[in-house]
Amino acid sequence: MRLSLSLLFAGLLAGVSASNVVELTPDNFDSEIGTGKPGLVEFFAPWCGHCKNLAPIYEQLGDAFAHAKSKVIVAKVDADGIGKPLGQKYGVTGYPTLKWFDGEGNIEPYEGGRDLDALVSFITAKSGVKSNIKPPPPPETLILDVHNFDDIALDETKDVLVTFTAPWCGHCKSLKPIYEQVASDFKPESNCVVANIDADAQPNKEIAGRYGVSSYPTIKFFPRGAKEAEAYEGPRTEQAFVAFLNERCGTQRAVGGGLNDEAGRIAELDTLVQKFLGTAGDARDYVYKEALTLSESLGEMAKYYIRVMEKVVNDQESYIEKESKRLASILGKRTMSPAKLDEIKMKANILGAFVAKKLEEAQEKVESVIGKATAEL
Repeated sequence: MRLSLSLLFAGLLAGVSASNVVELTPDNFDSEIGTGKPGLVEFFAPWCGHCKNLAPIYEQLGDAFAHAKSKVIVAKVDADGIGKPLGQKYGVTGYPTLKWFDGEGNIEPYEGGRDLDALVSFITAKSGVKSNIKPPPPPETLILDVHNFDDIALDETKDVLVTFTAPWCGHCKSLKPIYEQVASDFKPESNCVVANIDADAQPNKEIAGRYGVSSYPTIKFFPRGAKEAEAYEGPRTEQAFVAFLNERCGTQRAVGGGLNDEAGRIAELDTLVQKFLGTAGDARDYVYKEALTLSESLGEMAKYYIRVMEKVVNDQESYIEKESKRLASILGKRTMSPAKLDEIKMKANILGAFVAKKLEEAQEKVESVIGKATAEL
């Protein structure tokens, strides 16, 4: 019984400690690498901090391709211990160093990101083997690299906010979900771009150096038509990013998506709305005609001001309340396309100009009644 329990315990312990990352040494390296099966090899040192940070990710990488061990290998070499001769043979001078070996043993240095997604994508691209990890949804943030950075960040027709990050950076990981939401908020704005670049990836380091990036995350704003980038030094909250981009891009986006309460409003027509609702008869008709003339040069949403005024002129003042409720219901359900929801929000905002005047009139009446009652006392 004791022997059986010992064997059971040993089996469980082996199951817990089993790794899908193959440990290579000078004794088994040549039998595993260059024999027809490609693989990614990490040369590490046990004392190396970056290696320790990569270790759990690299174990996940091994697990991701455990179902395809006959087609691709994920391996590691203790290049400062038993595998030191291998490190010397393959020119390893820093840790961790990752190298891709094709089926014939030809070598390609791995210079991509050290996050799981980047490593999985690399192995899949090189070997044609798919991992067992469900791919994440595509990021809302526009991903930049050495190939597209200048075309996008330096585009004279666009304002571009760029985070320079590193996969291992804790502050970058904390910022990522916030920044993703900001990117989602501004997705409808083609000329106000929210982007990211892995500044620690070897191919991108020249770009990071060009802009003086020495810590992560570094955030820079590239204004349209400008020759120099500007450092973003504001708070790293969604609210702060949205306010900053609205100011610099001339947009009217809201925190959480959609447009803010100012979108669609036209100051000149707001002023005429006040006059329109405060008059009647010929005076109101004169204000309406003034607004009609002005609207011809103020864009598409100006026509909606005119439409609402016409409803009021035709004794349909209840239209304002009913239409406001209808539009609010549509916005609450959010079942339409983003472009259509933006249009609905602007119309709702314009109706707000008419509602505000009515509330003001109601407040004045209340104050008048209170004033009279006070005087009589």
